[in-house]
Amino acid sequence: MARGAARAAAGAQDYPQGALYVVATPIGNLADISLRALHVLALVDAIACEDTRHTQGLLRSLGVERAAGGLIPLHQHNEAEAAQQLLRRLAAGERVAYVSDAGTPAVSDPGARLVAAVRASGHRVIPLPGASSVTTVLSVAGAWGESSGFVFRGFLPSKAGERATAVQALAQESRAVVLLEAPHRIAELAEALEVLDQRPLTVGRELTKQFEQVETLACKDLRGWLAADAQRLRGEFALVLHPWAEAQAAAPGEELLALLLAELPLKTAVRIAAQASGAPRNALYETALRLRGEG
Repeated sequence: MARGAARAAAGAQDYPQGALYVVATPIGNLADISLRALHVLALVDAIACEDTRHTQGLLRSLGVERAAGGLIPLHQHNEAEAAQQLLRRLAAGERVAYVSDAGTPAVSDPGARLVAAVRASGHRVIPLPGASSVTTVLSVAGAWGESSGFVFRGFLPSKAGERATAVQALAQESRAVVLLEAPHRIAELAEALEVLDQRPLTVGRELTKQFEQVETLACKDLRGWLAADAQRLRGEFALVLHPWAEAQAAAPGEELLALLLAELPLKTAVRIAAQASGAPRNALYETALRLRGEG
């Protein structure tokens, strides 16, 4: 049924030969595949992919039959060499698709070198947009500030010293910053981000999957949030460090909160203060607990 819908929706379009099709695939939920992507994956002569076993499983789940020989491995360790193989196929007039393991290729995953080589050779590169952890987490972060736009930083360095230096640079960034992290390194990232203290951070875990979690909290609280539930250490992470101007705006929110707590129940005071100031509700809730304790 899906293949039929894909043909009906996308079959009448032009799909030139000798072109590379950069295809976004789901980051978790298979239903996020586009009809156009489904049609192209069945149409092309070959599919280059980050992991042939992973992509073969994805294709079977989508009802696309593809012989193992029609899948060409192209990953960070062989991208330059594999690109030359694909250029020969494009020169012969074949249509070739490229997919990474999840999401939009050539953003954080491999593919940028391939695209550059194909463009340099004079062949067309045709994007098929779709799922991306970057835009997905941004859409639910509610990050705001006087400075518009965002910065995609991706994975911070794995070495502690280099990671600490990178975080210090982030402290000076006035725009929202999108970070990615793997489950086996998220605890180290949480420790490094503690120096940013009250700066709001939206954490997206297992985005689009069954156990998806999206939480906004202060940077200093991320390590405690992870430790509160062992399940939170599992899955892939996409995070948004909110603009520093937003962190500065928390002060008026705290002042208003203190006034409201004198007259209202804690949860009501937090809700009204968050609505009025725009400060993150979770951060205000922690502040309310502190203020009540001090009172």
